[in-house]
Amino acid sequence: MSWDSDLVDNVSDELFWDPKVDNEAIAVSAKAGTVTLRGTVGGLREKREAKKAAQRVVGVLDVDNQLKVRLMGGEGRIDADIRGDVLQALMLDSLVPSAVDAKVLDGVVTLTGTVDWQYQRDEAEFVASNIVGALDVFDEIEIKNPKPKAGDVQDSITNAFKRNAALDAEGLQVSTDNGIVTVKGTVGSWAERDEAIGAAWSAPGGTAVRDDLTVTY
Repeated sequence: MSWDSDLVDNVSDELFWDPKVDNEAIAVSAKAGTVTLRGTVGGLREKREAKKAAQRVVGVLDVDNQLKVRLMGGEGRIDADIRGDVLQALMLDSLVPSAVDAKVLDGVVTLTGTVDWQYQRDEAEFVASNIVGALDVFDEIEIKNPKPKAGDVQDSITNAFKRNAALDAEGLQVSTDNGIVTVKGTVGSWAERDEAIGAAWSAPGGTAVRDDLTVTY
């Protein structure tokens, strides 16, 4: 069997194995290590979980997630109702600052406002993606915090890499420019890539992280 054929079989097995994903309506294909997911799922959260499941498979270099959200009962919800539920959920989550707002157009949620940390943006996006009727979430939230010296940001991220047992820090390079952090190098899995990007986002003063990492097996 070819490498891509093995990937299709292994990704299909992983989707079946994940209880958060209904794989019955998901088709998997692969070409040169890039896995494509097509079909329908019951919600935006499930669409994202399917992509994570595919990324867990050894040998997957990239995932093209073309899954479509199938609304419950085949009928959509009006935008005002979706927005109301999103705002209510954001308000009840203590990790999301009150400065975060949301607008909805044709079922697509756009998050705006300001936060101090990336984890707050991630939390807001996670909350919004769980709302019934949301077809997609665009995160336009800005990070607003004082910018420390570039060297301080770079040193703190490099040290975080070295402390992390899940990372091979020797293969990673960090550079900073006006709050934008660029992480380069090679990692051995998507899980290691996520660890590196997560560590870079945790540095005080970082406003954006550019992922120039390559996953190799």
